Amino acid sequence: MNTLYRFIFSAAPSGRNYSTLILILRILFGLLLMWHGVLKWANFDNLTHAFPNPLGLGGHVSLLLVIFAELFCSIFFMFGFFYRIVLIPMIFSMSIAFFVIHGGSIVQGGELAFTYLAMFLILFFSGPGRISFDYIIFSHYLKK
Repeated sequence: MNTLYRFIFSAAPSGRNYSTLILILRILFGLLLMWHGVLKWANFDNLTHAFPNPLGLGGHVSLLLVIFAELFCSIFFMFGFFYRIVLIPMIFSMSIAFFVIHGGSIVQGGELAFTYLAMFLILFFSGPGRISFDYIIFSHYLKK
């Protein structure tokens, strides 16, 4: 019965359950964003000329930066390796997509960018959890 009370009235997330939830969210949202990056990489030649240029760097460079954020950073993100560092380009990319490309509107096609942005911000502040390379490395470093 005590376990049921702790589940229902928990004021703070428990270690294992919390870390498992963060792991599931990392894998789910990492795979989803990575798939967007894979599609952009596969259609790189077609997208280069038509890709938006919100920062004035050119469509080619903008596309490379988005592929870096969506594909390569997502891989590190899923493993919880350099977790907060790789989330910065992902958050930046989704911020540009939502606020600049979609005009900050959820109604006009920005709902996906907004969802990613909100989730990545939440995960940035929550940390990678115990089931991550960052935790393993950090806990090993503290033992020395």
